Amino acid sequence: PAEPTIVLRLKFLNDTERLARVHPGDTVGALKRAYFPGQEQQVRLIYQGQLLRDDSQSLTSLHLTHNSVLHCHISQHSPSPAPAGPHASADPVHAALNVGSLMLPLFVLMLAVLWYFQLQYRHVFTATATTFLAGLTLLFSFMAFTMYRR
Repeated sequence: PAEPTIVLRLKFLNDTERLARVHPGDTVGALKRAYFPGQEQQVRLIYQGQLLRDDSQSLTSLHLTHNSVLHCHISQHSPSPAPAGPHASADPVHAALNVGSLMLPLFVLMLAVLWYFQLQYRHVFTATATTFLAGLTLLFSFMAFTMYRR
């Protein structure tokens, strides 16, 4: 029996869309080869906020269903050859330090230090400062839990 086809919506940065008819067992690489011939290395596919890096991953394993939206980014330059060396990354974008991922630990550390000083040097902190610190801690906790609950 023939494998059923599903339709995926390929959405580009300029808000144009293209429909792709694929089999659920196809891989990400096969999708790139079929719909972006000659540009496979420049195409980045994103599904539910996750970059699809593994071209050998099947569409079924990604839980793609009929009418799922894949965001497409096509870079204008061809990728440079991978640098040599044992610790070299094939993708220079991901080799750079991701400062955004350090923000949560940095804020937690800053709040911990402020609470330490508040407990050790109570006489320096006014009631307003303590209230502000408690409010800031609650606000940050709320934001962290809503952003990172998955």
